[in-house]
Amino acid sequence: MNWEQLLSLKRYGDTNKRIRKEQDETRLGFEVDYDRVIFSSEFRSLQDKTQVIPLSQTDFVHTRLTHSLEVSVVGRSLGRKVGQKILEKYPHLRNVYGYQANDFGAIVAAAALAHDIGNPPFGHSGEKAIGEFFINGEGEKYKNELTPKEYQDLCDFEGNANGFKIITQNKLRLSYATLGAFMKYPKESLPKKPTNHIADKKYGFFQSEKKIFENVAQDLGLLKRNEKHISFSRHPLAYLVEAADDICYTIIDFEDGINLGLIEEEFALEYLINLVRETIKTDTYYALANKEDRVSYLRALAIGTLIDEAANIFMRYEEEILKGNFDCALLDKSKYDAQIKDIIRISVENIYQSEEVIDKEISGYQIINKLLSIYTKAVNNSFNGTASNYDKLILKRLPKTINFSQENLYDRLLAVCHYISLLSDSKAILNFKTIEGVTF
Repeated sequence: MNWEQLLSLKRYGDTNKRIRKEQDETRLGFEVDYDRVIFSSEFRSLQDKTQVIPLSQTDFVHTRLTHSLEVSVVGRSLGRKVGQKILEKYPHLRNVYGYQANDFGAIVAAAALAHDIGNPPFGHSGEKAIGEFFINGEGEKYKNELTPKEYQDLCDFEGNANGFKIITQNKLRLSYATLGAFMKYPKESLPKKPTNHIADKKYGFFQSEKKIFENVAQDLGLLKRNEKHISFSRHPLAYLVEAADDICYTIIDFEDGINLGLIEEEFALEYLINLVRETIKTDTYYALANKEDRVSYLRALAIGTLIDEAANIFMRYEEEILKGNFDCALLDKSKYDAQIKDIIRISVENIYQSEEVIDKEISGYQIINKLLSIYTKAVNNSFNGTASNYDKLILKRLPKTINFSQENLYDRLLAVCHYISLLSDSKAILNFKTIEGVTF
C-alpha cells in the first residue's frame, strides 16, 4: 500500500479525482467528513445509547455520544503525531501532493467520531440480542431462505458493518480515506475468524454493501487477503482509530467506575499511577483536594502517555502495516500492556459485570427480541399480502426513510434490524411499551 492512494479525497459517485493541492484550506475535504457525521441524526441518537452504565441518571457517566467525541479528540492527536512523522519519512507527500500533518488528524478524527454510529441500543448486548433472535429465536426459520453469508450477517449482527452502512449513505458521502480508516474489519461475515489476524476478529460490511466496500478497498489500494472470499488488509489509519477507542474505554470507563463508587478510590488510583509513573508530578497530584480532581489529573496523564506510546508503535511498525503484515492492535505491543490489562480486568469485574449493567442488559434482550418479532412479522406479512390490521398499524409507525418492502427477504430483515439499531435506548423502551400496551 502507498500513502498517496490511502489518503484519497474521492467520494462515492465522483467522476474526477480530487487533488489535495486544489483543496480549500478553510474547509478541507477530510474536515467536511467530521462535520457531516456530527450533524447526522444517527450520530445524535448516540446521546441516549449505553456506553458503560445503561441509562444512567448521573451527569458524569459517559454515553456513546460523549465517548465518541472523546475518541475523536484522542484520534485527532494520534493522527497529527503520526502524520508529522509520516511526512518527515516521505517528504514528497507534502512537497509534491500538498498533504499536511493535520490531514491525518482530520481523517482519524472523523472515522473515530463515527466508530460507534452503527451500534444498536443497550450496548454490545444489543448486537447479541439481534443475533440470537436469528440463531435460536423466531428468526431461525429464515435460515434456509438466505445464503450462508446473508444468514451470518444477521446471526452475528455487527455494529461495525451497520456503521459502514450508515456512513456510505448518499447524504453523507464521506471521503474514501475516512471510510478506509473506519473499517477495522475489512472482510465479509464468512469465513468467521479464519485467522488470528486482528482484521479477522469480526466483519466490517453487510452483503448489502458489498459492492461499495470493494470499490472503496480497490480505490485505496488495500491488499487482498483472500482470493475466495472478500477480505482485505486494514487501512493503516484504522489502527489509530482502534487505538484511540482502546485508550478511551480503558481509561475513561475506569474513571466512570471510580466516580460511581464501583471501584475503590485508593485501589483504583494506584493502578493509574502505575501507568504514569514517568510523567506524574507528585507535588501537583498531592495538592489536589478531592477524588474527582485526582482522578481527572491521572486520566489526562494516562491518555497523553498512551497517545505517545501508540504513535511510536505505529511508526516502529509502519512498513509492516503497509505490507498488511501487522496482525494485532497497536497497544498489544505497548510496554504498558500489563498495566492496561490490569485496569481492564478491574473494569470487567467491577463495572461491566455490575448488577445495574446486567439488569439493563437482561431488559434489553427482551425489548429487542419483542421488537424484532413484531416488526419482522408485520413487514413480511405485508410483502406477502397477508397483513392483519395490527400489522398495518405497526407499519404506520415505521419510518418512510427505510425501505421495508424490498423483494429480497434478506434486505427486508436487514432493514428491520437496521431500524432497531438506530433507536436510542429510551426510544426502544418506548416502542416496547407501546407494543405491550402499557403507555396509557
